[in-house]
Amino acid sequence: MNSKKSIVLSRREALCAGLSACLAAGHLRLSQAADSPTAKPLITKPIPSSGEKIPAIGLGTDSFRASESDAIRDEIKRMNELGGSVIDTAAAYGDSEALIGDALGALRIRDRMFLATKLTAGGLFGGEGGGELSFHRSLERLKTQRIDLLQVHNLNGVDSLMPLLQQWKKAGQIRYLGVTTSRVSQHGDIVEAMRKYSLDFIQVDYSIANRDAATSVFPIALERRVAVLANLPLARASLIGQAGERKLPDWAADIDVSSWSQFFLKYVISHPAVTCAIPGSTKVAHLEDNQAAARGRLPDAAMRLKMEKFWDETA
Repeated sequence: MNSKKSIVLSRREALCAGLSACLAAGHLRLSQAADSPTAKPLITKPIPSSGEKIPAIGLGTDSFRASESDAIRDEIKRMNELGGSVIDTAAAYGDSEALIGDALGALRIRDRMFLATKLTAGGLFGGEGGGELSFHRSLERLKTQRIDLLQVHNLNGVDSLMPLLQQWKKAGQIRYLGVTTSRVSQHGDIVEAMRKYSLDFIQVDYSIANRDAATSVFPIALERRVAVLANLPLARASLIGQAGERKLPDWAADIDVSSWSQFFLKYVISHPAVTCAIPGSTKVAHLEDNQAAARGRLPDAAMRLKMEKFWDETA
């Protein structure tokens, strides 16, 4: 009798131990899932002219160099894993287009990415037909038959190139067209271009330290229903340098911010006119930090003012 009772107790103990182990493993998996970079919802924003949604944080590539091709491929791979898709490049960015094309081809993820590039009336192919030569070179280097967004770089030759962009869009060779600048001195010109042409996108410099576009450009973008790519959202990383070792304000956690990069990027993408910010990076760790800004909660208008006041008083 005692022997049978002992066997029953042993079985019960084994079952309890097994159940405890399963619960502990389940709790660990839930904890790990909560800490996952993709645990919080992805922030996407619509392109006004179509309603298509794109992730609010992309990737700028003007620092891409052939000597770092493996690192660039790893970065693009990781971006895709984290839900990012917008990659911005230009014919004038050295090897950037070719490196992106090689990486997307090797990874077989071209159809998951939103490719934006740029051309100018002069540049590599000056003279008559230069714009068309530049465009076909971009297609070849990016290893694609269609560009998601083609932009006139720094408004260089916008009047001569816009009929070509409209023609290529109608033919299905590009999906969206736009113009870019990265200089406050051209903000008036980009407003003029929005009024003159039917643009899908503009690209403009904007950060917590450079807020001119919010008053000079964004109201017209909203009025004309033009998507905005925000370049230099970290002011070429100078904002990170200015922040240094300072501690984030405690209230940054209220908008799911855990780094200065995320603080600056969430400020930028929370503006109603901004569709996507395109911080540059060449390291996976930096990309992961930036992409985390496209997750979780965004600042509302009151929080944006609080962020501005905090930065203006401490910068």
